[in-house]
This record gives sequence, structure tokens and C-alpha cells, in this order.
Amino acid sequence: MAIVTASAGSCAVVPTTHLRSPTILVFDSGLGGLSVFTEIARLRPDAHYVYAADTAAFPYGAMGEAALTARVGEVMDDLVPLVRPDLVVIACNTASTLALPSLRARYAVPFVGTVPAIKPACAGSVSKRISVLATPGTVRRDYTASLIREFAGACQVVLVPSDTLAGLAESVLAGIPVDDADLRREILPCFVRDAGGRTDTIVLACTHYPLILGHLTRLAPWPVSWIDPAPAIARRVVSLLGPAAGAGSPKPLHLVATGAPLDSELVSAVTGRRVAASAQIEPARRVAS
Repeated sequence: MAIVTASAGSCAVVPTTHLRSPTILVFDSGLGGLSVFTEIARLRPDAHYVYAADTAAFPYGAMGEAALTARVGEVMDDLVPLVRPDLVVIACNTASTLALPSLRARYAVPFVGTVPAIKPACAGSVSKRISVLATPGTVRRDYTASLIREFAGACQVVLVPSDTLAGLAESVLAGIPVDDADLRREILPCFVRDAGGRTDTIVLACTHYPLILGHLTRLAPWPVSWIDPAPAIARRVVSLLGPAAGAGSPKPLHLVATGAPLDSELVSAVTGRRVAASAQIEPARRVAS
């Protein structure tokens, strides 16, 4: 494993030797997992955090199942020894709905996944018409279909795959102009009206989407409830690690990327947390196609 480190004005590696429990590793292919990190950090502000993004393989949504499972395993083979986390959060629906079983079998450290919040969406829907906005990979997953069978029997569910919304969200966060028409095109299929009623709840089944919720709400043809799984994920983390011992001062956030480095200033702006250092890892095998 090769490690190249860089931070503003200096060089540093992710300091694994002095970190104390709990250390939480939050992983995604890009910036989307910051929506999950923010909720976890709100409940456990005392923890040490490493946010890792597989930017060399972003986005995961169109990657084949075998390739994605192998890729996530390769990156974790580097990250887990480097970070030595007490808990790993896979803050990506596309990866979680496929790779969690193999990761849990491979490592002793607990893994918390991110899956489409279909159960609370159906339970809270008045019209019993919900849509699931997700990457094509998440829409195709057997796991997603099983959630619908188990928890959405009383609801009409529309699955809406988007090839581009995660990338558009990254552009919005980076301050790159994005046409409203491009965002509107991705969300309009979620809004369905028929003689019996209309969609009143949309599941945000990609962690990038809550980061641009203001844009989605503004462009929606009518008001809906947007379901973000991040608060539930944060509660699950606390149930496994326990509550914070005290308020304390938030620890600096450490960043890791496999390709293009994450923008420290952007991450700080999104999370409200200071970034201490960023590192780059180069997994031994190449990204599978």
C-alpha cells in the first residue's frame, strides 16, 4: 500500500498511533457520506473521525456487482489497517446493499450500512404513494426489492434510478454552476399523480442527495416528505458504541481519498468541522470495470 499525504501548507499522514477509542471510519465513493458523518458527529462529537472517499472509482452507481464488491473489499484492505477503527460506516446505499455481508464476514470490526429507508417512508406516508430516488445500482439490488416486499405492502412504490444526480450534487457542493433543468429532470419521475392520489414521500436512497435538499425542495412540483436515513444511522452507531461520555471539543476530521484528494475547505464548510490532514491511498489492484 502506498500512502501519499498532503494538507494545506504541510504534509502529514493519518495519525493512527495516537487515536483513542472510539475511532469511527465513514466511507463513501465521494462527498455524499458527509451527510451521514454530520449526523453521527452530532450524537458523538467526542469521537475521532476519518472520512474516506473512493474518488478513484466515483461514482459507484453504474459499477457491476462483482466489480463493486471486489473494489470495496480492496479499499477496506487498506483502510482498516491504516485507521484501526472501532466501527466502520458504509455511508453509501449502492455499496451497502451489496457488499456488507462480505465485509462483516471479513473483519472483526462492526460495520453499519446505509440502505433505502423504505420502512419509515411507507409508515409515514398518508397517500401510501412513495418514490425511491437512487442510483441505478441501488434500484437493481435484490436487497432493495426485499425491503419493498417486507415493509411496503400497503404502498405503491416507484423506483427512480438516476445516473447523474450524485455527480450533480458534487458539482453543486463545489460551487460549479448546475442548471435547475438538469436537477429537475432527475427528480420529476418521483412525482406521480393518479385518480387515487399523488406521491407524498420520497426516499433519498443516495447519501449525496440530502446535501442538496434545498435545491430538490425548491424544484419539486408539490410539497413532499423527503426521507434521509442519516439520523437513523447515527442512532445505530450510538447503540453500538454507547453515548458520548461528555461534550468535549470536537476532534479534527481526517480525510482519505483513493484518487483526487478531497477539498479540505469544502469538507469543513459542509460539516462545520476543522480538517486536520488529508491522505491518499493507492489500493494494490486497479479499479475493475
